[in-house]
Amino acid sequence: MKKLLILTLSIMGLSASAQHMTPELLWKLGRVSALGITKDGKNIVYKVTVPSVEENKFDSKFYSIPVNGGNATEVEDYKNLLKDRNLSPDGKYLLSSQEIKVEKVNGGDYYPELDKSTVQIYDGLDYRHWDTWNEGKHNHVGYSPVNDTDNFTDIMKDEPYDSPQKPFGGEEDYTWTPEGNIVYVSKKKAGTAYATSTNTDLYEYNLSSKTTKNLTPNNPGYDTQPAFSPQGDLTWLQMKRDGYEADKNDIIVRHKGMDINLTAGWDGTVDSFTWSEDGKKVYFLAPIDGTKQLFEVNFPGLTKIAIRVTQLTDGYWDVNSVVGFSGRNIIVMRSDMNHANEIYSFDLKKENWNQLSHVNDAAYATIKLSKTEKRYVTTTDGKKMLVWVILPPDFDASKKYPTLLYCQGGPQSALSQFYSFRWNFQVMAAQGYIIVAPNRRGMPGHGVEWNEAISKDWGGQVMNDYLSAIDDVAKESYVDKARLGAIGASYGGYSVFYLAGNHNKRFKTFIAHDGVFNLQSMYGTTEEVFFTNWDGGGPYWEKDNAVAQKTYTQFNPINYVDKWDTPILIFQGDKDFRVPIGQGQEAFQAAQLRGIKSRFVMFPDENHWVLKPQNGMVWQREFFKWLKETL
Repeated sequence: MKKLLILTLSIMGLSASAQHMTPELLWKLGRVSALGITKDGKNIVYKVTVPSVEENKFDSKFYSIPVNGGNATEVEDYKNLLKDRNLSPDGKYLLSSQEIKVEKVNGGDYYPELDKSTVQIYDGLDYRHWDTWNEGKHNHVGYSPVNDTDNFTDIMKDEPYDSPQKPFGGEEDYTWTPEGNIVYVSKKKAGTAYATSTNTDLYEYNLSSKTTKNLTPNNPGYDTQPAFSPQGDLTWLQMKRDGYEADKNDIIVRHKGMDINLTAGWDGTVDSFTWSEDGKKVYFLAPIDGTKQLFEVNFPGLTKIAIRVTQLTDGYWDVNSVVGFSGRNIIVMRSDMNHANEIYSFDLKKENWNQLSHVNDAAYATIKLSKTEKRYVTTTDGKKMLVWVILPPDFDASKKYPTLLYCQGGPQSALSQFYSFRWNFQVMAAQGYIIVAPNRRGMPGHGVEWNEAISKDWGGQVMNDYLSAIDDVAKESYVDKARLGAIGASYGGYSVFYLAGNHNKRFKTFIAHDGVFNLQSMYGTTEEVFFTNWDGGGPYWEKDNAVAQKTYTQFNPINYVDKWDTPILIFQGDKDFRVPIGQGQEAFQAAQLRGIKSRFVMFPDENHWVLKPQNGMVWQREFFKWLKETL
């Protein structure tokens, strides 16, 4: 192990004098992810990943830091420092997953003599997902003897299902029971049934009998994140409705044969949870009022003690994950719009914070920070809406600034104090723009009713919310009303396309990234059909379905192209199967044929996001070049 002389990552090329954040500086920051607390409880192990734009890759190193703060130490064999959650209770087996070929898909699978064939054959949907084509391979959970890790026993043998779930599932999708069995998450549906459902269940595999039992057969929605309390009670997150991927997420505890919903009476949705070490409370993270905070809920068992949800933290930041406990401190990851994730401890008794990792302190010490303001705007239907306003460094209220309306994706993703390495408000503000980021209809953190209001109403009240936000901020003397733009990705890109035909000359420029342009062709090409069924109200061919027909006519951006009159930049990933490339192509072609200044920036090797360093840098440069040209 090597002792570090300083706490912070050395960022090459940073000036000692204060400067504004730039895309180049953003892509030199270290990206911190905590891995856990060491077995002896004395240190936190974390990873720092640093992008290299020049080499177009990422490099990672691992460090250990005392739970109370101090000097960081680089470690190499970090896994031996941590308790292995994949080790069975008796210490004999390791739990893991492998991708295994299960189904015939390729031409050579059906016709071995034609093994050079590149044909792919499908009898149902789910033929592609997120950014990969289905090649007949599925993630399967299994176990291996500790001393013979190559001897993998597949507990889902021959099943055409996934655990961990694709595309984002990980070790949170499976765990050991206290008795030494295995509980895992899987959506045991295939083909078209898979693409139209969100019905994952928890399954228990018995190592002795080699049998599998469905533990949640009566819940039609998502069941995820299985874990056990210190007393051995199965706990998980549950959504009730099939097909609704943004349903209220509740904490369920199976105690003495009863399923107890700890958050049923709380008007919010849970991101993740962790049991207290004594098993008396559950700590959880959830969006609230434009941020993500730490909450606790007591566990009364079967007593008559009332269940109480308490918000523990509050401020202009996001608590993004819980790492573990150290005495009365809870260790978490925290970020805000000016700072990427770092490791913090929060004293549960004194309610104060202590920053433990300082990976990017040296970088931020040289940067003038933007100012974030919380504003409340009255919507057209009389509701109070939170709007984040991000002001440039050295903001001068006597000057006038070009201003950008930021349209969040999701559509039901929290617009909180997040720190993005692409949609980075700090970078945007540092280039001299004011950013207006409304928590419009559909955002979690403002009650379930507000969160659900966007489904089947994509082009309705939410569009009025956007315009209410920009119109309210534009009343300020420092906003240049002749230089307003609208930007966004995914549903935010849809919002940009829709506003382009319905903005009444408010905006001077638009930027859309992987946005939905034609709701009809989107229905015919996206891979998670349950999403379009729920949010759109059904397929376009159901002529007697008034809700669906309103979606495909009144809310369809393609139907307003005749009103387009404003320059538009369109980003699109070719490997994006959620919002396929045809959406961006249709929009660009329409703009070009109508004689509107437009640009199409296509990323052949990127999906719904832009992940590679040089592609990310091109994205940033094209983004600001377009604004300079048009705003």
